[in-house]
Amino acid sequence: MTQHPPSFHPDTYEEKYLARTYNENGLRGEAGLWFTHGRGSKLYDKDGREFLDFYAGIAVSGLGHGDADLYQSLVENGKNVTHVSNLFHSRAPLELAKTLVDHSCFDKVFFANSGTEANEGAYKFARLYANHVTKGTSLEGKKMEFISFKHGFHGRTAAALTLTHKPKIRDAFMPLVPGVHYAEFNDIESVKHLISDKTAGVFIEPVQGEGGVHPADPKFMTDLRALCDKHDAMLITDEVQCGLGRTGKLFAHELYDVTPDIMTLAKPLAGGLPIGAVLMSNKVASAITPGQHGTTFGGNPLVCAVANTVLNKIMDENFLANVQKRGSYLANGLEKLQQKYPDKVVDVRKPIGKGGLFVALECAKPVGPLIEYALTKQLLIISAGENTIRLCPPLVVDEKDIDKLLDVFEKAFEENVV
Repeated sequence: MTQHPPSFHPDTYEEKYLARTYNENGLRGEAGLWFTHGRGSKLYDKDGREFLDFYAGIAVSGLGHGDADLYQSLVENGKNVTHVSNLFHSRAPLELAKTLVDHSCFDKVFFANSGTEANEGAYKFARLYANHVTKGTSLEGKKMEFISFKHGFHGRTAAALTLTHKPKIRDAFMPLVPGVHYAEFNDIESVKHLISDKTAGVFIEPVQGEGGVHPADPKFMTDLRALCDKHDAMLITDEVQCGLGRTGKLFAHELYDVTPDIMTLAKPLAGGLPIGAVLMSNKVASAITPGQHGTTFGGNPLVCAVANTVLNKIMDENFLANVQKRGSYLANGLEKLQQKYPDKVVDVRKPIGKGGLFVALECAKPVGPLIEYALTKQLLIISAGENTIRLCPPLVVDEKDIDKLLDVFEKAFEENVV
């Protein structure tokens, strides 16, 4: 455990040295939370207190904290090479690309450093395909429009921010990238009014995360695929948050009878180290010319080596079956609370299928007090909208931990916290 001098106070350092972009809900500096280590679904603060983690660094720590295999991979590969750039080959990113292709419906992979970067790359690759289709620039051919969905989230860089329908984080940066239209989620008629031969791509989260854990309807996804085919538009599934085991499937779109043209991944891929990935069909990849897109750190050999370790564990059938089992157990427990406290719990949402560890509890009142109450019980939860708790614990969470969460919620309802 790292030792710090008594004069080291994280809240003071944060105020003095960090540009403040987070900390809105008081879970970091004001609350004095300073985590030093973790194991599984538990985190431990500087005073040795144990906290039950039910948001996993915002759906990042899929294998939980302190995973021995991840640590060993990091140490062993850290002895070899950390960075060589994409001008040279290294083994780990090539192996990771092969594994992703072998276990998906895609043909090629581009590595980035985050989910936002992956979505920015996906936007550019769809534009390049549109250029190829129109035999010129997409501006000349006018096939440069995109559709995304209200309440969706795709990132905070230029195109990714434009695709994100959240005025609170967009308005300060207007005007943004032109040509993006917002459809109603799960409303195919809304898409029909917006899509045309000018549409280069449609971005969708199969399960909207920041928007409140809303799963796409199966027929909606099938109809959306058909509309994209009709207009030769790329169907792009953003699985940064809902992919890689979170829904009980390796990829969330596998819950549906659709094959995307492009998929983006990130959060849990390297267990907390920075990585993003864009998976694409040969049709898309063939439109890319070297030099049109790139990244200094994407495909970093050390990070990719760790990602290989993480991916090999997550895609194991027994691992995914356990995610389904625990996800079903969590959702069932929340639904029982909804039945018991119908005046407090409005809805329980989860992915379609057998179950996943991506569940929403929508309350009748704002959930800020519930988050604060949970913190006093050493339970870490996060919101997804004013009235919704988003539960995305480490994928290794067990039923005992879930029971603790359910017990905290029940006590909160009994005490009229919300």
